Amino acid sequence: MTALTLSTSAAPGLRADAIVIGVAKGAAFESDDLVVAPGAEAVDQAYDGRLAGVLETLGATGAESEVTKLPAPAGFKAPLVVAVGLGAEPEDGAPYEGEALRRAAGAAARALAGSGKAAFALPLADPADTGAIAEGVLLGAYAFDTYKANGAQAKKGAKAKNGKAPLAEAALLGAKPRDAAHKAALARATAVAEELNRARDLVNTPANDLYPEAFAALAQTAAKEHGLKVQVLDEKALTKGGYGGILGVGGGSAAAPRLVKLSYTHPKAEKHLALVGKGITYDSGGISLKPAGHNETMKCDMSGAAAVFAAVVAAARLGLKVNVTGWLALAENMPSGSAVRPGDVLRMYSGKTVEVLNTDAEGRLVLADALWAASGEKPDAIIDVATLTGAMVLALGNRTFGVMANDEAFRTALHEAAEEVGEPAWPMPLPEHLRKGMDSPVADIANMGERMGGGLVAGLFLREFVGEGITWAHLDIAGPAFNESGPFGYTPKGGTGSAVRTLVRVAELAASGDLG
Repeated sequence: MTALTLSTSAAPGLRADAIVIGVAKGAAFESDDLVVAPGAEAVDQAYDGRLAGVLETLGATGAESEVTKLPAPAGFKAPLVVAVGLGAEPEDGAPYEGEALRRAAGAAARALAGSGKAAFALPLADPADTGAIAEGVLLGAYAFDTYKANGAQAKKGAKAKNGKAPLAEAALLGAKPRDAAHKAALARATAVAEELNRARDLVNTPANDLYPEAFAALAQTAAKEHGLKVQVLDEKALTKGGYGGILGVGGGSAAAPRLVKLSYTHPKAEKHLALVGKGITYDSGGISLKPAGHNETMKCDMSGAAAVFAAVVAAARLGLKVNVTGWLALAENMPSGSAVRPGDVLRMYSGKTVEVLNTDAEGRLVLADALWAASGEKPDAIIDVATLTGAMVLALGNRTFGVMANDEAFRTALHEAAEEVGEPAWPMPLPEHLRKGMDSPVADIANMGERMGGGLVAGLFLREFVGEGITWAHLDIAGPAFNESGPFGYTPKGGTGSAVRTLVRVAELAASGDLG
């Protein structure tokens, strides 16, 4: 993990491998001329005030996350200047938005892989900017090289055989190292980013190493490290308890399912938040086998559980005054002689029966059991997180997750929290007329309904397993959880850690009494 420090040192005299500055598209007079962002005044002065012109000559436009490198001017101890685009310059002298800073810092950190130290002279007006830049650096510098030759063992700043080691150290210029607010912002950013990167590691780990029992063991280790209570229900306990959904989905695999409960409590907490994560460590589709070309990334189908795991640990590290319970519904969905079949009826933990019309609609089955278990503790609110439906990807694309809820104010609060931390989200409805499509002639409900609006149908199914009177929301992160294209901003290729920052922010709002 990249080491972060705060510094008030002037850029010219700082010993580093590179100085990172921000540039933007000028807003004045509707001009697209390049402007140098605040924080880089000393660098611009060293170029006799002509830095913007030099960068334009090199092709820089100020576009978001665009990176341009050029030699540092004479007298600088760092040999390189890295200009990163911030997008459009704010009008009327307004500060740059945190997400613009986060993305710029991430793009620069990724571009500086293999470097020992970089100084970030980006616009830093207040502690919130410190947090955004720090998050961007830590998330942008992320690399998953565990399975590459010599990758995991590469020394700090050393080049591994199959690539470059992440940026080793980053100094954030403009914030006093002893300023309490800036220190707190840095500490929060570090905790959240480290746990988000933990979620990314889990998502990127192949299913032959991350199966339900292995995932549960990692949760137990983290619980011991961070003072959490942990309970793991194995297949015997699940059978005794009547968790028909989790057992049904996991029945076709040699790797038995698990239900993990992680509990963080604070002695002064007044609210209890329950988080439920879909943890399908590999999804073949079961008997309703996925077609060719749809299996290769299905190790990512536990992204919801990874996000919940990371968020609970982050809440503990931040010492939030709220009780947070995480439920990880872990199973592997495989076809075999013992697998659940289309047409089978499962008796769920709630006592309801479900006719399984499609074994590839398995996530809602494991979540149903976990939602009912979470409801039994009567929390103030439940949020479930899942890579649940391809329909949500068709609706919102690859970078935005859907938010559904049984309470409009709560849905709005979650949407706003997601946007605040830089995770694109969109509120989605739960149309009552779609519920009829899940009526079954042999069971209380079927696990499939109308094809059109499939993401909404899945939300309606989950609502059936939330305890009466409990506020609930569902985040379908099927689009943004796994990035199959190239990296952008602070987002790498592969597991993204989607929803971790939203869940942490919601926990903070609950702790402060500001959650709608």
